Amino acid sequence: MVDLEKIASDYGKEYKKLSRRMIVCAGTGCIANGSLKLHDALIEEAKKAGIDIIVELKGEVEGKSLLSGSGCQGFCQKGPLLSIEPDGILYCKAHAEDAAEIVEKTLKNGEIIERLLYKDANGNACKNAKEIPFYKLQRRTVLAKCGHVDPLDIREYVYQDGYKGAKKAYTEMTDEAVCKEVIDAGLRGRGGGGFPTGRKWDIARKVVCDKKYIICNADEGDPGAFMDRSVMEGNPHAVIEGMMIAARGIGADEGYIYCRAEYPLAVKRMRLAIKQATEAGILGDNVFGSGKRFTLSVMEGAGAFVCGEETALMHSIEGGRGMPSPKPPFPAVSGLWGKSTTINNVETLASVPLIFLKGAAEYRSVGPENSPGTKTFAVTGCVANTGLVEVPFGTTLREIIFNVAGGVVNGKGEVDNSAFKAAQTGGPSGGCLTAEHLDLPIDFDSLRSIGAMVGSGGLVVMNKDTCMVNVARFFMQFTQNESCGKCTPCREGTKQMLALLDDICEGRGTMETLDLLEETAKTVQAASLCGLGKTAPNPVLSTLRYFRDEYIAHVKDKRCPAGQCKALAKPEIDPSVCKGCTACARKCPVGAISGTVKEPHHIDPNKCIKCGVCKATCKFGAVKGF
Repeated sequence: MVDLEKIASDYGKEYKKLSRRMIVCAGTGCIANGSLKLHDALIEEAKKAGIDIIVELKGEVEGKSLLSGSGCQGFCQKGPLLSIEPDGILYCKAHAEDAAEIVEKTLKNGEIIERLLYKDANGNACKNAKEIPFYKLQRRTVLAKCGHVDPLDIREYVYQDGYKGAKKAYTEMTDEAVCKEVIDAGLRGRGGGGFPTGRKWDIARKVVCDKKYIICNADEGDPGAFMDRSVMEGNPHAVIEGMMIAARGIGADEGYIYCRAEYPLAVKRMRLAIKQATEAGILGDNVFGSGKRFTLSVMEGAGAFVCGEETALMHSIEGGRGMPSPKPPFPAVSGLWGKSTTINNVETLASVPLIFLKGAAEYRSVGPENSPGTKTFAVTGCVANTGLVEVPFGTTLREIIFNVAGGVVNGKGEVDNSAFKAAQTGGPSGGCLTAEHLDLPIDFDSLRSIGAMVGSGGLVVMNKDTCMVNVARFFMQFTQNESCGKCTPCREGTKQMLALLDDICEGRGTMETLDLLEETAKTVQAASLCGLGKTAPNPVLSTLRYFRDEYIAHVKDKRCPAGQCKALAKPEIDPSVCKGCTACARKCPVGAISGTVKEPHHIDPNKCIKCGVCKATCKFGAVKGF
């Protein structure tokens, strides 16, 4: 039987011999920005300087420095990130060309390179994460180990109390007690619906079946969402441990992690983690000496958004086309290959070990009564600091956007919170939140009460330069492309809604178009087969509800208030602002601008192709109408 205490003790003894630990963010975002090049450059420069750096904790480590990678550290806007301990330093936007200076000044002489530190809104340099508002205002629990543990080394996860919860579930608890612990914790599914996780497990537990499965839904497909990917990349063993505990609760002996193929790094790290856990004796035929068996496999999805729906996902695993089926029967009764199946998403499963390590009462002490715990959000769009954040449920939208994410940026790239217009939560299945919702506590029930949803956690922030009709069209284009085509309301309804939105954005819409759009959206919402089809109209309905005046401006005045719909643009040059520099005339590709030097210029609307070059060229802001 695997001895977790020995693994942790042996690793700890070696770890404490190190003189320094350096962690390069090796999440997908930082890798794209060159973090692996920084990693290699640090090794090379350290060799030149005579500093002994190791990249794996094995062999003789006394007095050496360990350089390892991590998963996403969350502060994506400022990557690549480099943490140095025990110095307590976090360098931002550190690149390979900075490696020599980092080695010479910080590693050799203990100096801090101030230009690589984060500067707050007042220009003050922040030495480490504890001083940076982005981190200081969060409560990282699911993400606590992401960015700190080496996802390629199971020993470090075990050293930090990993698999203790699973051991407790298998050796000290009954299946009923496991389900009750999750029920008492109040954990709700983080994949979007918010169904109580413990209740879902208990339903499956009571089903009499000769074979049961547990599936991790890692088919994260919402535009702008990368929470599940980051957890799998940064802390894959937490997902495995959560699945083990779930399997113990429902009586499953086999599990699948269904991950989209567009996440190659997550797939690679999950497979390595499974291999390591199996070789260590944690997974296999006799889990923790309990006599119970549990094995895991990773299956890659082909990228269909609809496979995030649980019945479509199971059809895909079975080798069929990913298309949803009517319910009932529910998966707990008849799921994968007709057997009882329980499906949870990545973040839900990664939360489970925390409950069994610290207890249901402590887990429930965070967040409101109806939505305990924390939630991760991928904050993107018009904010100062895009990235991955984790806050307690009940935190307001204002706190997340204006404080954690550093505020809204305007069209000039400056922080200006008055420029906030809307935030889209829940991806294509969600809805828009407006300025009137900034102080609304974010939880499952409060968002549902206004026609929105938490969803998987994507949070796209928009400023006043955003056309809300165009936003609705973007999400409708996405859902129409991703419709599996099985049911007529979704297949044809999304196509018609997209055509109506095209008409509105291109100046062909009328007030009757708006009425037809709303009627079609409600029909698709009511009549579609699966949850994805039923929620596809949400962006349209929410923007119609809160930004109807923009729709009316498009169809009645033939004007886009945000100036983003080129077909409705009426470009003109303000004579009171134009300096007659002739730059716009020289750049115009069709010769639509005329005028003499130092005199106001004019745009011929019959020649203008509305390309926007004139606006981009003008340094004085004289070009209007876009």
